[in-house]
Amino acid sequence: MLINRYQQNSFMQLAINQAKLALQINEIPVGAVIVDGENRVIAQAHNFTSSNVCNHAEMLVLQQALKQDLQLNNRLANCSIYITLEPCIMCFGAILLTRISNIFFGAYDDKFGAITNGVNLDKMAHSIPNIYGGIAEAEAKVLLQRFFLAKRQ
Repeated sequence: MLINRYQQNSFMQLAINQAKLALQINEIPVGAVIVDGENRVIAQAHNFTSSNVCNHAEMLVLQQALKQDLQLNNRLANCSIYITLEPCIMCFGAILLTRISNIFFGAYDDKFGAITNGVNLDKMAHSIPNIYGGIAEAEAKVLLQRFFLAKRQ
């Protein structure tokens, strides 16, 4: 599956739109989108952690995508995930278990990001996804910064 820069930005914009929806309900603005091997959006979600701390955008979008087709057998091997923030270790583990082919994320997370903090993929994964960070990073980062600044005031 080839994904050009325009498609990357287009799918990441959908994830950013999900993050904006989270912001509207006072949730941490993180959004996620899953695209199948034919570049069709099959699931979209945003954080909803006020009801459950595990309801990260990634966890919700994975659950949605897996419900789309029972033939997937809990695998999304030909899919890509777009996330506005680098996944934490919980979400990264779930992504690896579904065998997603590509991970695209916006802002880096120096504190909780599984990729930035060096999760050892060689020992964790049956199949290692392609990982691309910094897609529309500035826009994703601004949403998070504004949210947390407002919380501190």
